[in-house]
Amino acid sequence: MTASNAATPFSADQMVPPIVVQQLALGQELQSQGRLDEAIAAFRGGLVAAGEATDQAAMVTRAALHAGLGNAYMVRGDLVLAGASYTAALRIAPNMIGCWCNLGNVQMQSGQAQDAIPLYLHAIKLSHSHWPARTNLAQALMATGQMVVAKALLNELAEERPNDAQVQHRLGKACFELSEVDAALDHFNKALALDPRDADSLYWIGGIRQRQGDAAAARASYAAAAQIQPLIRKRGIKSPADFRVLALYAPFGGNTPTEYLFKDVTYDTDTLALFGSGTPDLSGLGSFDLVVNLISDADQSEAVLPIAARLAAQLGKPVINDPGKISHTTRDAIAELLSGIPGCRIPNILRLPAQGDGEAALREARVPFSFPLLVRPAGTHGGDDFEKCGDAAMLSDYLARRQGDHYLIEYIDYGSADGHFRKYRFLFVGDKIMPYHLAIGNEWKVHHVSTAMGDHAWMQQEEAAFLANPGAVFGPVHYHTLNAIRARIGLDYFGIDCALDRDGNLVVFEVNASMLVHAHNADFPYKDPHVRAIKDAFDAMLHARAGKGG
Repeated sequence: MTASNAATPFSADQMVPPIVVQQLALGQELQSQGRLDEAIAAFRGGLVAAGEATDQAAMVTRAALHAGLGNAYMVRGDLVLAGASYTAALRIAPNMIGCWCNLGNVQMQSGQAQDAIPLYLHAIKLSHSHWPARTNLAQALMATGQMVVAKALLNELAEERPNDAQVQHRLGKACFELSEVDAALDHFNKALALDPRDADSLYWIGGIRQRQGDAAAARASYAAAAQIQPLIRKRGIKSPADFRVLALYAPFGGNTPTEYLFKDVTYDTDTLALFGSGTPDLSGLGSFDLVVNLISDADQSEAVLPIAARLAAQLGKPVINDPGKISHTTRDAIAELLSGIPGCRIPNILRLPAQGDGEAALREARVPFSFPLLVRPAGTHGGDDFEKCGDAAMLSDYLARRQGDHYLIEYIDYGSADGHFRKYRFLFVGDKIMPYHLAIGNEWKVHHVSTAMGDHAWMQQEEAAFLANPGAVFGPVHYHTLNAIRARIGLDYFGIDCALDRDGNLVVFEVNASMLVHAHNADFPYKDPHVRAIKDAFDAMLHARAGKGG
């Protein structure tokens, strides 16, 4: 976000008391030196000396003093006072373009991107060529999901300044959000050519290459980015921030999705990418208040979890989701860990090591449960390659076409009396058990996104009722079971996908910290308050663990 010089373009004349002009100049000089408290005192002193004079020169100078105050408060992080100062300046001199732009910046930094847009537009109306307002407008449009409009504006800016690396970087992000992956790569590479130390673009290139399956190119990009900027920095909407988080992330492993959880937070988040190549050197990176381990898939991140554990221990700070505990959340380990809990029905699970001959592997496995059974590759969570096999021939054929380790899972018929299958998701956040969704389908493999729930009002009504009162579906005995599960897992934040069989047992499908929580619920708006409640609980947990209150 680009700040604009909000000082008035006019000069005060001899009608303004010299002390007022001196205080304005002094405040500007002190601010340029980073002496913000002294600068604020100088601007305030100038306003006192200026009084309520209404001649044009005096009013112009008073507006400049208010604008100077706004700038100083903005740098200091006092967004409320900065907004009040810019507003005071605009009441006196409504054509101060920089103040309109910076007032938009106040809204952006407060997490109110939608409210920033009309302020930037007003600045542009006063001066179509005003670069900070136009570049910041593009950011606000992107923040509110208006990618097509943002891309058009950024293309216009790129034509004017083809050597601006930041514009190319933002075009890359806009194109990526529009699923224009090749164009996104092109823009990120252009940004990198213009600024070889653009670590952010390198991280994006690494991420795209990884999605494309080019692991070698992805690793090279990540490594180059880490050399330039070991941490991916994201500032909170409050300055100074409430605290500083170090988030541990594995680019080639499964991670807790945090796009929504870390959105518009009052703490700074620095993300450190970890690879299976030793503990990184954190000297010179400053202090952190809290470590949040995002590495969540024990199958995908087997090599990097010990590195994360050593790093967390080295830092000596409170840790959310201890990497050592994540290591014990493979599907087979979870089945063993949760066995014996009253009212908890968890399917038997066998991990089948990778072998070239699927039939031979199956013979050696000596599967301890009968067909039909379920099979899926280790380290996966969606519905792809997750199948039900009715006999050994089907399973052998499945394994013959795939590589890597697989899980064989006992099939439990959890169909309801009405013939539908209901899968419930809860999130465990600290000591809270919070409903996230109910997915209703017509077959055993149920995922909310692939159901027909958008077409059936009764399904949506049932889900809304569950979210509003989960206790009407899951009684005290079930909550006792859920609490026992939480105690055995021992993580601070994780999810469970489960069902209720016809005997009232809680059937466990999946327990891990990789489950997605998002706010894209336009088709199911009743979910919004419950999703927000999970985010609020996560935020409160981090504040409490960082020692900053609930």
